[in-house]
Amino acid sequence: MSQRPIDRSPDLKRLRDEGYNISVADGYVVVRDVPYVTASRQVLRGVLIVSLNAANDVAQGAPDHTMDWAGEYPCYASGAPIEEIRCCESNARAGNVQATFKFSAKPKPHDRYRDYHAQARAYIARLSGPAGELLPGITAQTYPHLPAAEGESVFTYQDTASSRADISAITKRLEGKTIGILGLGGTGGYILDFLAKTPVAAIHLYDGDVFSQHNAFRAPGAASGQDLEQTPLKVSYFAGVYRRMHRGIVPHPEFFGPQHLHELDDLDFVFLSMEAGDIKQQAVARLIERGIPFVDVGMGIFLRNEALGGTLRVTTVTGSKHDHVKERIPFSDGGIKNEYDRNIQIAELNALNAAFAVIRFKKIFGVYHDQGQEHHMVFAIGRNDINNEEEA
Repeated sequence: MSQRPIDRSPDLKRLRDEGYNISVADGYVVVRDVPYVTASRQVLRGVLIVSLNAANDVAQGAPDHTMDWAGEYPCYASGAPIEEIRCCESNARAGNVQATFKFSAKPKPHDRYRDYHAQARAYIARLSGPAGELLPGITAQTYPHLPAAEGESVFTYQDTASSRADISAITKRLEGKTIGILGLGGTGGYILDFLAKTPVAAIHLYDGDVFSQHNAFRAPGAASGQDLEQTPLKVSYFAGVYRRMHRGIVPHPEFFGPQHLHELDDLDFVFLSMEAGDIKQQAVARLIERGIPFVDVGMGIFLRNEALGGTLRVTTVTGSKHDHVKERIPFSDGGIKNEYDRNIQIAELNALNAAFAVIRFKKIFGVYHDQGQEHHMVFAIGRNDINNEEEA
């Protein structure tokens, strides 16, 4: 079913955001899961139906004050029928929902409700009130799974988190963006986890490594033993997980190499979470040459006095600021001992480093305020201190 009339109609969208099971089918607005009491004093759930009065997929308000009903006739908690709303039998049909009764409940002091939200809420209150007397806490707000049609959304189900918080217009600034993640180690996996919740058009994953048991302890989610027994490539494993939510996951099952440099040209933003080396230096040079913004993440973890310390780093490069690259982005390890290379399991640091990187990405595209415009950030674990440098 299309979500466009709901997405474009503030009153219908409000019902959905408040957790009501609302849909549009065959020219009707359908509200499912409405609790009510039967004549035998059972609490069941029924369906309210009302004609959709819309222009260009935008609801214009219900045509009148009536609503149709699919279910047994609703009663008070005593089992006595709610006669004051009885109108007549109904033959309205919306999808697979066949109405049985039509109700008439005029709002006072007007003859019509101001919008579909007011009308549905009024009827739900009349019908579910008696049900609440018998089963305290029961509600029509079931927050159902809401599939999103392919072609209408990059998500496989509706992003109700943004709409409920009324920040959809802000998150839309990420729509259409094509993102690359080079390296799906601990931090890269969490970057993907955060990006999969955004409406970017595509997320390209580059990594040729196998997802092994030690990787599972610093990756988002919880891999099963069966997953590990299949020894999948990291890109295949993560694509399988996150395609459940986001349609735009594109796996590239090999390490990023010189043969891939031209593919960077089609990206709007890149996350570098790869090891130091010549190919990383070539990727950085290509991105700077093409004016493509990116962040490079790094962790320096050491073991001292039987505890771990160190730093997390996020270095940002944009078209207006790239003169700091040689001093801030390492292209070789320089012989420095780094306990992180021993696969110490530090998922929370991977997640934190990824969060800093994704926040920086969202600042660049206007989702968050960017007062400092820092292009190099270091978090010191022991001091719990953030140092911002290289302001644009």
